[in-house]
Amino acid sequence: MATFSVRFLGCKVSHSDAHAIREALLRDGHEERGSGEVAVVNTCCVTNEAVRKSRQAARRAARTHRRVYVTGCAANLERAFDGLPANVTLVARRSEETAEFVAGDVGAIGCVQADARLDRVRAFVRVQDGCSFSCSFCVIPLVRGASRSRSADAVLREVRKRVEQGHREVVLTGINLGCFRDREHGYSLPRLVREAGSTPGLRRLRLSSIEVNHVNDELVRALRETPTVSRHLHVPLQSGDDRVLGAMGRRYTAATYLRRLEALADFNLTADVIVGFPVENERAFASTRRVLAAAGVTKVHVFPYSPRPGTRVAAEDPVPAAIKKRRSATLRADSHEACVRRWRSKLGTDDEVLIDRPGRGYGDDYSPWLLDSSAQVGELVRVRAVAVAEEGIVGVA
Repeated sequence: MATFSVRFLGCKVSHSDAHAIREALLRDGHEERGSGEVAVVNTCCVTNEAVRKSRQAARRAARTHRRVYVTGCAANLERAFDGLPANVTLVARRSEETAEFVAGDVGAIGCVQADARLDRVRAFVRVQDGCSFSCSFCVIPLVRGASRSRSADAVLREVRKRVEQGHREVVLTGINLGCFRDREHGYSLPRLVREAGSTPGLRRLRLSSIEVNHVNDELVRALRETPTVSRHLHVPLQSGDDRVLGAMGRRYTAATYLRRLEALADFNLTADVIVGFPVENERAFASTRRVLAAAGVTKVHVFPYSPRPGTRVAAEDPVPAAIKKRRSATLRADSHEACVRRWRSKLGTDDEVLIDRPGRGYGDDYSPWLLDSSAQVGELVRVRAVAVAEEGIVGVA
């Protein structure tokens, strides 16, 4: 038997990948420990900083573990891990193959565990992987491959399994979630949402992220008509300027973004934005701020532009780092103000909060709550908003 630890960097899909490896190792009879003989580092390469942190994590693991497996997006990025120690194995494989490769290389033993509960209060269930689009800045299609979907049956079985394990909330994840299709059985994302959301015992269903092109009438109806669906949606913007969007290879305009989200005005909308893209000037940046405000976006995940190898704009990075830093700080300040406004609007109202850390949790719309409560991690608690703090809504049970 080997002892092992698994760490992931990056997005919810990376978390799903890491858990698949964890399940495979537990299934084969190995024991999970904080510091084991085997370390798995599931990496991210969305920015230079993400690659740097991934390399750092791999090097640190190599000093304290007998064997290290580097998996995930950055493992498929050419030369990203050159020069690592001999006890590090780079697993440059598709996500569907990675867990079984790592488990097979570690080796199974006779005693197995049939079921491995996730270590978080919410379960991430991957329904789709890869991307067949070609945004000029994005390396993900190069490292994760073309878009492909799991069967609806496999997804729904996993949702049922996670609920049976005790998870109150399930998050459907994918690299380009709206591209999910099970044509053989007549499924697209809206039907999957309705059926996953009807799983007995499930209290809350959430989508991880979806491109605005896929926010259509059918999906909006599914989100509204499925009682377990949370009133939150993460819809990447990247830029609110049409010239920048065109240079990025995005397939929508700022007006399209605003129009598609009108039907979800009561949802808590969050977004990704890239600042300092090669053609972004001050006017374009001001347009991004205006679109975010007009859409009612609260939390913004800000990414300073980082050239990625193999992309069409890999050789371009004319915006100085100081300007990227200033624009990033401005958007983060705007985002915090928008969040606080939403939190204040909830004063005196009730919500159901999923506790994911002692004294903290998230409401139905993914607003953060701070609670003086004895509720245990994993519980859903009915609370009332009594104040607003810098980090979220202050609630009492």
